[in-house]
Amino acid sequence: MIELQRCTDPEQWDNFILDNGGHPLQLWAWGQLKTAHGWSADRLLGYEDDRIVAAAQVLTRRLPKPLRAFSYVPRGPVGEQGSHTDFLEAIAAYCKREHHSVVLSIEPDTETFDAPEDWRASDNSVLPAQTIILDLTQSDSDLLAVMDKKTRQYIRKSAAEDITIKQVRSREELEQCLAVYHQTADRAHFAVHNDQYYFDVFNLLGDHSPVFAAVQDGQPIAFLWLAISTDTAFELYGGMNDQGQTLRANYALKWHAIRKAKEWGLSRYDFGGLVGDGVSNFKRSWTDHDTVLAGTFDRPLSSFYRLWNSGLPTAKKIVRAFKPKR
Repeated sequence: MIELQRCTDPEQWDNFILDNGGHPLQLWAWGQLKTAHGWSADRLLGYEDDRIVAAAQVLTRRLPKPLRAFSYVPRGPVGEQGSHTDFLEAIAAYCKREHHSVVLSIEPDTETFDAPEDWRASDNSVLPAQTIILDLTQSDSDLLAVMDKKTRQYIRKSAAEDITIKQVRSREELEQCLAVYHQTADRAHFAVHNDQYYFDVFNLLGDHSPVFAAVQDGQPIAFLWLAISTDTAFELYGGMNDQGQTLRANYALKWHAIRKAKEWGLSRYDFGGLVGDGVSNFKRSWTDHDTVLAGTFDRPLSSFYRLWNSGLPTAKKIVRAFKPKR
Protein backbone atom coordinates (compact mmCIF):
# COMPACT_ATOMS: atom_id res chain seq x y z
CA MET A 1 0.00 0.00 0.00
CA ILE A 2 1.10 3.56 -0.75
CA GLU A 3 0.95 6.09 2.07
CA LEU A 4 0.01 9.62 1.04
CA GLN A 5 1.65 12.68 2.62
CA ARG A 6 1.45 16.37 1.83
CA CYS A 7 4.79 17.99 0.96
CA THR A 8 5.55 21.42 2.42
CA ASP A 9 9.21 21.60 1.41
CA PRO A 10 9.76 23.22 -2.03
CA GLU A 11 13.30 21.83 -2.33
CA GLN A 12 12.25 18.27 -1.52
CA TRP A 13 9.37 18.55 -3.98
CA ASP A 14 11.36 19.94 -6.91
CA ASN A 15 14.22 17.50 -6.32
CA PHE A 16 11.81 14.59 -6.73
CA ILE A 17 10.11 16.09 -9.80
CA LEU A 18 13.40 16.89 -11.52
CA ASP A 19 15.10 13.61 -10.59
CA ASN A 20 12.17 11.60 -11.94
CA GLY A 21 11.67 13.22 -15.33
CA GLY A 22 8.71 15.31 -14.22
CA HIS A 23 7.08 17.95 -16.38
CA PRO A 24 7.72 21.65 -15.61
CA LEU A 25 4.00 22.12 -14.82
CA GLN A 26 4.58 19.83 -11.84
CA LEU A 27 7.24 22.11 -10.34
CA TRP A 28 6.51 23.87 -7.06
CA ALA A 29 6.61 27.33 -8.64
CA TRP A 30 3.85 26.47 -11.12
CA GLY A 31 1.63 25.69 -8.14
CA GLN A 32 2.64 29.02 -6.57
CA LEU A 33 1.64 30.77 -9.76
CA LYS A 34 -1.77 29.14 -9.91
CA THR A 35 -2.33 29.80 -6.20
CA ALA A 36 -1.77 33.50 -6.85
CA HIS A 37 -4.47 33.40 -9.53
CA GLY A 38 -7.50 31.66 -8.11
CA TRP A 39 -6.43 28.07 -7.52
CA SER A 40 -5.07 26.12 -4.57
CA ALA A 41 -2.16 23.69 -4.86
CA ASP A 42 -1.59 20.45 -2.96
CA ARG A 43 1.75 18.66 -3.41
CA LEU A 44 1.11 15.02 -2.56
CA LEU A 45 3.85 12.42 -2.16
CA GLY A 46 3.32 8.68 -2.24
CA TYR A 47 5.52 6.65 0.12
CA GLU A 48 6.21 2.94 -0.03
CA ASP A 49 8.41 1.49 2.73
CA ASP A 50 9.59 5.03 3.68
CA ARG A 51 10.64 5.70 0.08
CA ILE A 52 8.97 8.29 -2.17
CA VAL A 53 7.64 6.50 -5.25
CA ALA A 54 5.17 9.01 -6.70
CA ALA A 55 4.14 12.65 -6.62
CA ALA A 56 1.21 14.71 -7.88
CA GLN A 57 0.74 18.46 -7.75
CA VAL A 58 -3.03 18.84 -7.57
CA LEU A 59 -4.53 22.18 -8.56
CA THR A 60 -8.04 22.88 -7.31
CA ARG A 61 -10.49 25.59 -8.31
CA ARG A 62 -13.69 26.42 -6.48
CA LEU A 63 -16.87 26.01 -8.53
CA PRO A 64 -20.45 27.21 -8.10
CA LYS A 65 -22.76 24.89 -6.21
CA PRO A 66 -23.59 22.08 -6.53
CA LEU A 67 -20.26 21.23 -8.22
CA ARG A 68 -18.15 22.77 -5.42
CA ALA A 69 -14.63 22.18 -6.82
CA PHE A 70 -12.56 20.88 -9.73
CA SER A 71 -9.21 19.17 -9.05
CA TYR A 72 -6.63 18.72 -11.75
CA VAL A 73 -3.12 17.27 -12.19
CA PRO A 74 -1.38 18.87 -15.20
CA ARG A 75 1.04 16.51 -16.97
CA GLY A 76 1.27 14.17 -14.02
CA PRO A 77 1.48 12.28 -11.72
CA VAL A 78 5.25 11.73 -11.58
CA GLY A 79 7.34 8.76 -10.45
CA GLU A 80 7.59 5.02 -10.83
CA GLN A 81 4.25 4.46 -9.06
CA GLY A 82 2.54 7.57 -10.42
CA SER A 83 0.04 5.53 -12.43
CA HIS A 84 -0.39 2.89 -9.73
CA THR A 85 -4.01 2.36 -8.71
CA ASP A 86 -3.24 2.79 -5.00
CA PHE A 87 -1.64 6.20 -5.53
CA LEU A 88 -4.33 7.45 -7.90
CA GLU A 89 -7.09 6.37 -5.53
CA ALA A 90 -5.28 7.97 -2.60
CA ILE A 91 -5.09 11.38 -4.29
CA ALA A 92 -8.71 11.05 -5.44
CA ALA A 93 -9.81 10.33 -1.87
CA TYR A 94 -7.80 13.35 -0.71
CA CYS A 95 -9.54 15.64 -3.21
CA LYS A 96 -12.94 14.36 -2.22
CA ARG A 97 -12.23 14.71 1.50
CA GLU A 98 -10.39 18.05 1.50
CA HIS A 99 -12.05 19.89 -1.41
CA HIS A 100 -15.34 18.05 -2.05
CA SER A 101 -14.34 18.02 -5.70
CA VAL A 102 -16.81 16.87 -8.32
CA VAL A 103 -13.95 15.18 -10.18
CA LEU A 104 -10.20 14.65 -10.18
CA SER A 105 -8.80 15.04 -13.72
CA ILE A 106 -5.29 13.99 -14.65
CA GLU A 107 -3.43 14.54 -17.93
CA PRO A 108 -0.37 12.25 -17.86
CA ASP A 109 2.79 13.25 -19.72
CA THR A 110 2.84 9.86 -21.45
CA GLU A 111 1.51 8.48 -24.71
CA THR A 112 -0.23 5.57 -23.00
CA PHE A 113 -2.13 5.26 -19.74
CA ASP A 114 -3.79 2.14 -18.38
CA ALA A 115 -6.75 3.66 -16.57
CA PRO A 116 -7.70 1.82 -13.39
CA GLU A 117 -11.26 0.78 -12.64
CA ASP A 118 -13.51 3.77 -11.85
CA TRP A 119 -11.39 6.08 -14.03
CA ARG A 120 -12.60 7.10 -17.47
CA ALA A 121 -11.32 8.95 -20.51
CA SER A 122 -12.77 12.46 -20.79
CA ASP A 123 -13.26 15.03 -23.53
CA ASN A 124 -13.14 17.87 -20.99
CA SER A 125 -9.42 18.49 -21.51
CA VAL A 126 -7.40 21.42 -20.21
CA LEU A 127 -4.21 20.81 -22.21
CA PRO A 128 -4.51 19.31 -25.70
CA ALA A 129 -3.34 15.71 -26.00
CA GLN A 130 -2.20 16.22 -29.58
CA THR A 131 1.10 18.05 -29.83
CA ILE A 132 4.57 18.05 -31.38
CA ILE A 133 7.38 16.65 -29.22
CA LEU A 134 10.89 16.71 -30.65
CA ASP A 135 13.48 14.17 -29.52
CA LEU A 136 16.41 16.39 -28.58
CA THR A 137 18.79 13.47 -28.33
CA GLN A 138 18.93 13.61 -32.12
CA SER A 139 21.53 15.65 -33.96
CA ASP A 140 20.73 19.03 -35.46
CA SER A 141 20.96 17.49 -38.92
CA ASP A 142 18.44 14.80 -37.98
CA LEU A 143 16.02 17.41 -36.63
CA LEU A 144 16.40 19.51 -39.76
CA ALA A 145 15.90 16.50 -42.02
CA VAL A 146 12.29 15.89 -40.93
CA MET A 147 11.20 19.53 -41.28
CA ASP A 148 9.35 20.86 -44.29
CA LYS A 149 11.71 22.18 -46.92
CA LYS A 150 10.24 25.68 -46.53
CA THR A 151 10.82 25.57 -42.77
CA ARG A 152 14.53 24.92 -43.30
CA GLN A 153 14.62 27.72 -45.86
CA TYR A 154 12.89 30.17 -43.51
CA ILE A 155 15.24 29.27 -40.66
CA ARG A 156 18.19 30.18 -42.86
CA LYS A 157 16.49 33.26 -44.30
CA SER A 158 15.38 34.72 -40.96
CA ALA A 159 18.78 33.96 -39.40
CA ALA A 160 20.40 36.00 -42.18
CA GLU A 161 18.28 39.08 -41.38
CA ASP A 162 19.51 41.86 -39.13
CA ILE A 163 18.07 40.15 -36.05
CA THR A 164 19.65 39.40 -32.69
CA ILE A 165 18.24 36.60 -30.55
CA LYS A 166 18.70 37.04 -26.82
CA GLN A 167 17.33 35.74 -23.56
CA VAL A 168 15.06 38.17 -21.73
CA ARG A 169 16.52 39.05 -18.33
CA SER A 170 14.66 42.10 -17.01
CA ARG A 171 11.13 43.26 -16.32
CA GLU A 172 11.56 46.06 -18.86
CA GLU A 173 12.49 43.58 -21.59
CA LEU A 174 9.55 41.39 -20.62
CA GLU A 175 7.19 44.37 -20.82
CA GLN A 176 8.36 44.92 -24.39
CA CYS A 177 7.64 41.27 -25.20
CA LEU A 178 4.19 41.55 -23.66
CA ALA A 179 3.49 44.52 -25.91
CA VAL A 180 4.27 42.24 -28.85
CA TYR A 181 2.01 39.60 -27.30
CA HIS A 182 -0.93 41.98 -27.10
CA GLN A 183 -0.43 42.88 -30.77
CA THR A 184 -0.41 39.18 -31.62
CA ALA A 185 -3.58 38.54 -29.61
CA ASP A 186 -5.38 41.47 -31.25
CA ARG A 187 -4.39 40.26 -34.70
CA ALA A 188 -5.24 36.59 -34.09
CA HIS A 189 -8.28 37.23 -31.84
CA PHE A 190 -7.32 35.17 -28.81
CA ALA A 191 -7.59 35.96 -25.12
CA VAL A 192 -4.65 36.64 -22.82
CA HIS A 193 -4.17 36.94 -19.07
CA ASN A 194 -3.55 40.29 -17.45
CA ASP A 195 0.10 41.33 -17.48
CA GLN A 196 0.58 40.61 -13.79
CA TYR A 197 0.03 36.91 -14.50
CA TYR A 198 2.99 36.87 -16.90
CA PHE A 199 5.18 38.85 -14.53
CA ASP A 200 4.38 36.22 -11.89
CA VAL A 201 5.35 33.40 -14.27
CA PHE A 202 8.64 35.16 -14.95
CA ASN A 203 9.41 35.87 -11.29
CA LEU A 204 8.19 32.62 -9.70
CA LEU A 205 9.58 30.11 -12.22
CA GLY A 206 12.84 31.98 -12.73
CA ASP A 207 15.44 29.79 -14.43
CA HIS A 208 12.76 27.20 -15.14
CA SER A 209 10.97 29.61 -17.49
CA PRO A 210 13.34 31.21 -20.04
CA VAL A 211 12.05 33.79 -22.50
CA PHE A 212 13.81 34.34 -25.83
CA ALA A 213 13.33 37.41 -28.01
CA ALA A 214 14.22 38.24 -31.60
CA VAL A 215 15.38 41.84 -31.47
CA GLN A 216 15.84 44.41 -34.23
CA ASP A 217 17.02 47.99 -33.60
CA GLY A 218 16.84 47.34 -29.86
CA GLN A 219 13.17 46.27 -29.89
CA PRO A 220 11.69 42.76 -29.78
CA ILE A 221 9.82 41.77 -32.90
CA ALA A 222 9.08 38.21 -31.73
CA PHE A 223 9.38 36.20 -28.52
CA LEU A 224 9.07 32.60 -27.34
CA TRP A 225 8.49 31.62 -23.71
CA LEU A 226 9.25 28.16 -22.29
CA ALA A 227 8.85 26.24 -19.07
CA ILE A 228 11.62 23.70 -18.50
CA SER A 229 12.47 20.82 -16.20
CA THR A 230 15.42 18.45 -16.33
CA ASP A 231 14.13 16.63 -19.40
CA THR A 232 11.35 18.70 -20.95
CA ALA A 233 11.00 22.11 -22.58
CA PHE A 234 7.34 23.13 -22.89
CA GLU A 235 6.22 26.13 -24.92
CA LEU A 236 4.01 28.45 -22.89
CA TYR A 237 3.55 31.60 -24.96
CA GLY A 238 4.86 33.30 -28.07
CA GLY A 239 4.11 36.09 -30.51
CA MET A 240 5.44 38.51 -33.08
CA ASN A 241 4.57 41.91 -34.46
CA ASP A 242 4.17 42.90 -38.11
CA GLN A 243 7.92 43.30 -38.63
CA GLY A 244 8.49 39.90 -37.06
CA GLN A 245 6.00 38.42 -39.51
CA THR A 246 7.66 40.12 -42.46
CA LEU A 247 11.10 38.76 -41.49
CA ARG A 248 9.72 35.38 -40.37
CA ALA A 249 11.58 35.90 -37.14
CA ASN A 250 9.68 33.08 -35.44
CA TYR A 251 11.66 30.51 -37.47
CA ALA A 252 15.10 31.60 -36.34
CA LEU A 253 13.72 32.15 -32.84
CA LYS A 254 12.22 28.68 -32.44
CA TRP A 255 15.31 27.00 -33.85
CA HIS A 256 17.43 28.97 -31.37
CA ALA A 257 15.20 27.81 -28.48
CA ILE A 258 15.35 24.19 -29.64
CA ARG A 259 19.13 24.26 -29.90
CA LYS A 260 19.43 25.99 -26.53
CA ALA A 261 17.29 23.28 -24.93
CA LYS A 262 19.62 20.68 -26.48
CA GLU A 263 22.62 22.59 -25.14
CA TRP A 264 21.12 22.53 -21.66
CA GLY A 265 20.82 18.73 -21.84
CA LEU A 266 17.05 18.46 -22.18
CA SER A 267 15.73 15.47 -24.13
CA ARG A 268 12.21 16.61 -25.15
CA TYR A 269 10.85 19.79 -26.72
CA ASP A 270 7.06 20.06 -26.53
CA PHE A 271 5.40 22.63 -28.81
CA GLY A 272 2.57 23.05 -26.28
CA GLY A 273 -0.31 21.49 -28.19
CA LEU A 274 -2.12 21.48 -31.52
CA VAL A 275 -5.58 23.03 -31.69
CA GLY A 276 -6.30 23.03 -35.42
CA ASP A 277 -5.43 26.63 -36.27
CA GLY A 278 -2.78 28.36 -38.37
CA VAL A 279 -0.30 28.18 -35.52
CA SER A 280 -0.74 24.40 -35.50
CA ASN A 281 0.11 24.28 -39.21
CA PHE A 282 3.31 26.20 -38.43
CA LYS A 283 4.17 23.75 -35.65
CA ARG A 284 3.58 20.74 -37.87
CA SER A 285 6.12 22.05 -40.38
CA TRP A 286 8.89 21.26 -37.89
CA THR A 287 8.55 17.49 -37.99
CA ASP A 288 7.03 14.63 -39.93
CA HIS A 289 4.61 13.37 -37.26
CA ASP A 290 2.36 14.47 -34.43
CA THR A 291 2.65 13.16 -30.89
CA VAL A 292 -0.60 12.13 -29.22
CA LEU A 293 -0.42 11.90 -25.45
CA ALA A 294 -2.76 9.67 -23.49
CA GLY A 295 -5.29 12.44 -22.88
CA THR A 296 -7.51 13.37 -19.95
CA PHE A 297 -8.75 10.87 -17.39
CA ASP A 298 -11.39 11.53 -14.76
CA ARG A 299 -12.11 9.99 -11.40
CA PRO A 300 -15.71 10.98 -10.59
CA LEU A 301 -16.03 12.04 -6.97
CA SER A 302 -19.59 13.30 -6.75
CA SER A 303 -23.09 12.38 -7.85
CA PHE A 304 -23.01 15.58 -9.88
CA TYR A 305 -20.21 14.28 -12.13
CA ARG A 306 -22.74 13.16 -14.74
CA LEU A 307 -23.94 16.74 -15.08
CA TRP A 308 -20.35 17.96 -15.34
CA ASN A 309 -19.42 15.40 -17.97
CA SER A 310 -22.60 15.46 -20.06
CA GLY A 311 -22.51 19.13 -20.96
CA LEU A 312 -23.89 21.24 -18.15
CA PRO A 313 -23.42 24.70 -19.75
CA THR A 314 -21.87 26.26 -16.66
CA ALA A 315 -19.40 23.39 -16.30
CA LYS A 316 -18.36 23.57 -19.95
CA LYS A 317 -17.87 27.32 -19.66
CA ILE A 318 -15.71 26.79 -16.58
CA VAL A 319 -13.51 24.19 -18.32
CA ARG A 320 -12.96 26.55 -21.25
CA ALA A 321 -11.95 29.26 -18.81
CA PHE A 322 -9.29 26.92 -17.37
CA LYS A 323 -7.62 26.38 -20.72
CA PRO A 324 -4.23 28.11 -20.79
CA LYS A 325 -4.12 31.39 -22.68
CA ARG A 326 -1.72 31.34 -25.60
